[in-house]
Amino acid sequence: MHNVVRGSQIADAAPVAIHEIHFGGGILQRGFWLYVWEVTGEGHTPLYYVGRTGDSSSTNAQSPFNRMGQHLGFAKNSNMLRRHLEVNGTDPESCVFRLIALGPIEQEARTPGRRAHDQRRDVVAAMEKALAELLASAGLKVMNTVKSRKPLDEARFAQVRAAFARVFPQLAPAGAAATKSGRGPAVLRPAPDAERLGGSRSCRKVK
Repeated sequence: MHNVVRGSQIADAAPVAIHEIHFGGGILQRGFWLYVWEVTGEGHTPLYYVGRTGDSSSTNAQSPFNRMGQHLGFAKNSNMLRRHLEVNGTDPESCVFRLIALGPIEQEARTPGRRAHDQRRDVVAAMEKALAELLASAGLKVMNTVKSRKPLDEARFAQVRAAFARVFPQLAPAGAAATKSGRGPAVLRPAPDAERLGGSRSCRKVK
């Protein structure tokens, strides 16, 4: 069956709109990242999804940019964000998306075997769980439950918390003033230039 063309319009075409994505190139770096999706449906309270890069099934640690398309695609083994939104009765195509990513917290492992990769993955997985729980305890509606039994590096996570508190002031520890800013002085070791909060944190639908 062929689409019917009427003048310059295809009869079954969706309404035409321009869509724009603006991001900084730092988000293209591979490695172990933490990220938070903020998704706002029309007339709804924002929903949140917490994730990380650094595979469990392989030794890959891809970029948050790579994960963006997978999260909202249709492959069932990687579109977790889309599935969570649908479970919450939210149509992804009608939402405004914002991605806040921090990293690389650890560089991608280059040595043969899984040991170096798994060690780095476990460190970030524990932080992922702690971040999701922290956001939920602050009153934000976090859609996913992060599971990890790995020990949390409290000192390093304090830096992660401080970085995300610049975007989510309610994460700042009691008595600490959070500075709402795109970039800041915190550096997570051993990854150099670990903080990447500027420019690369939002995905916006433009009508």
